[in-house]
Amino acid sequence: MNLGSPDSTAVPAVRKYLNQFLMDGRVLDMAAWKRFLLVRLLITPRRAPKTAHAYRSVWTPQGAPLLAISRELQKALQAKIEFPAVLAMRYGRPSPREAFERLLRLEPGLDQVLLLPLYPHYAMSSYETALVCARKSHQSGGYRFGLQFLRPFYDDPGYLQALAEQVRPFLQSPYDHLLFSYHGIPERHLKKTDPTGQHCLSSPDCCQQASPAHARCYRHQCLQATQRVAEILGLPAEKFSYSFQSRLGRDPWLKPYTDFRLEEMPREGIRKLLVVCPSFVSDCLETLEEVALRGRASFLKAGGHGLTLVPCLNEGSRWVETLSGWIRGWAAGDASMLLS
Repeated sequence: MNLGSPDSTAVPAVRKYLNQFLMDGRVLDMAAWKRFLLVRLLITPRRAPKTAHAYRSVWTPQGAPLLAISRELQKALQAKIEFPAVLAMRYGRPSPREAFERLLRLEPGLDQVLLLPLYPHYAMSSYETALVCARKSHQSGGYRFGLQFLRPFYDDPGYLQALAEQVRPFLQSPYDHLLFSYHGIPERHLKKTDPTGQHCLSSPDCCQQASPAHARCYRHQCLQATQRVAEILGLPAEKFSYSFQSRLGRDPWLKPYTDFRLEEMPREGIRKLLVVCPSFVSDCLETLEEVALRGRASFLKAGGHGLTLVPCLNEGSRWVETLSGWIRGWAAGDASMLLS
C-alpha cells in the first residue's frame, strides 16, 4: 500500500486527489469544519493548478511515477512469492476495498492478508493513516479473512542494506556531501503520537535519549536510519546530514528545512551534492519534481555546481528480495516484522 496519485494531470483530477488527501484528519489535524473550509475554499483552488503543472513535468506514459513504479514493484514481488500480491493506494486508486476484492477473486478461500504500508517510518500522516484506512475498509466490507500489518522497517538490516547499496554507486564519483532529505511533518504531530506525552521535542537531544516514544517518533526513526546507513557506507560525519522537505502552512515543521539547506550549502563550500529521500521507497512528485527539478534549480542558483538525486529503491532487485523475505517469513510463522 502506497500513498497514491491523481488519475491524470488535468486540474479537476488533481483537485479531487488533493481534496481526498488534505481532508484526511491525520494529515490536517484540525476540526472537520475548519479543515473543510481551509481545504475546499483556500488550499485546493490555489494548489491544484500548480500541482497539476508539477505533475506534468514528471508524468510518464504509464501515468504518475508513483503508480507506475508501484505496479512494477508489485509485478516483481509477485514473481518471488507463491500467493497473490496486489496493489492498494491510500488516496486515489486502487483503493484498499478494490485490492481486497481483487484478492478474493484471485484466492476465494483467503484466510489471512498481510498489508505492507510502504512507509519506512511511523508518522500519523503516512503509516498510521494507511492502517486506519485499511482497517475501516476491512471492517466495513465484512471480510472474513484476517488482516495483519508490516511494522515500520526503518531499523531492519535488510532495508538499511538495500538503501545503502542504492546510494553506494553514487559515492564513486566526486561529491562534497550527501543529504538525507525526509518528508517533513508538523512538530505537533510528534507530540500527538508520543505515548509518554512528554518526551518528543522536550530537549535538543530527545531522539538520543532512550524512550518508549521512539516506537512512534518519526524524527527519531529518521535520524536512526540516517546514522545506520552512513555507518554501512563508512561516511565521516562531515560528509552527510539530514533535512526535511515538503512542508505545508506556517506552523513549525521538523527542521532543518531542505529548501533552506539547498540555498545555504553552496555558501558552506558544498558545490557537488547528492540527495537521497529515504521517506519514499518509490520515486514520486516529491523526489522527481520537488528535489530533482526545483531543488536542483535552487541549489544551482545559490552557487552549487551539481545536484544528483539518488533514485528511490523502486523495483530494485535487493529491495524486492528484502520484501519477499519478510513475506516468506510471515507465511512461515515469523511475526518479527509484524506490527504488535
